[in-house]
Amino acid sequence: VVSSRHKNRGLWLPAQVAVRAMSSSGGPGSPYTSLAISQPAEFITHVELNRPEKRNAMNKAFWSEMVDCFNAIAGDPDCRVVVVSGAGKLFTAGIDLMDMASDVLQPEGDDMARTSWNMRRIIAKYQDTFSVIEKCPKPVVVAVHGACVGGGVDLITACDIRLCTQDAWFQVKEVDIGLAADVGTLQRLPKVIGSRSLVNELALTARKMYADEAKSSGLVSRVFADKEAMLAGALEIAGEIAGRSPVAVQGTKVNLIYSRDHSVAEGLDYMATWNMSMLQTADVMKSAQASMEKKSPKSIVFSKL
Repeated sequence: VVSSRHKNRGLWLPAQVAVRAMSSSGGPGSPYTSLAISQPAEFITHVELNRPEKRNAMNKAFWSEMVDCFNAIAGDPDCRVVVVSGAGKLFTAGIDLMDMASDVLQPEGDDMARTSWNMRRIIAKYQDTFSVIEKCPKPVVVAVHGACVGGGVDLITACDIRLCTQDAWFQVKEVDIGLAADVGTLQRLPKVIGSRSLVNELALTARKMYADEAKSSGLVSRVFADKEAMLAGALEIAGEIAGRSPVAVQGTKVNLIYSRDHSVAEGLDYMATWNMSMLQTADVMKSAQASMEKKSPKSIVFSKL
């Protein structure tokens, strides 16, 4: 039975209950206009792209709100894992061209050099929108249904675990609108998918990749029948992560990303330096004790981090 821990009672409830708790909560009290934030279970934060009437297109507010949101999550001791999904009929249609046109097509500057410097600053700012997901030490599980276009691929490749529905499809759309993808896809997708040829094909032709191919190529690790089943699966994975030591989990994410971008020798050296302090935690003894007593790690009360 898929299950997740209820925030207030510390009990394990059917995931369907938690899925209902994941409904959009970006009401009057929400600090964001493009995102809805909720806590469907203890130590799990749900970030929902919340412009369903605009197919969750990424407008100016989205690009800054994602940075604020994930910076807050990174420092929140009540969050150990994040689930990202999209409200409405699809995950995201990508960049909101109408809203973003003034930034992208009309950068300020008195001459070409100054205009170029300003354009570079704008692009770097947009890159931070997704790099902040990767820099956040809390693991991020992304759940994709329907279309995931353009900036959506940039977003999901910065996440740690990718899930999708059977009707999901993915498209590196940028060449169709006259530009090279510049906020993460060309850098991260080759690290995610083993075939460089496939990455090149997707990026150069802008063809759609459907769920079965996404699974076989390694873009996603699991495919679900529908959105409800996928969100239940995402919560189950998130619950397993949230039930482990946050020292162990966050250290694992940091070192996985470091090792991706460095040699094996450099990764091992960084790991030794990391664990020379992180092994000095009560979490190791608590986890070992639970293992010897044949108890689940989820039965352990870990200090917040």
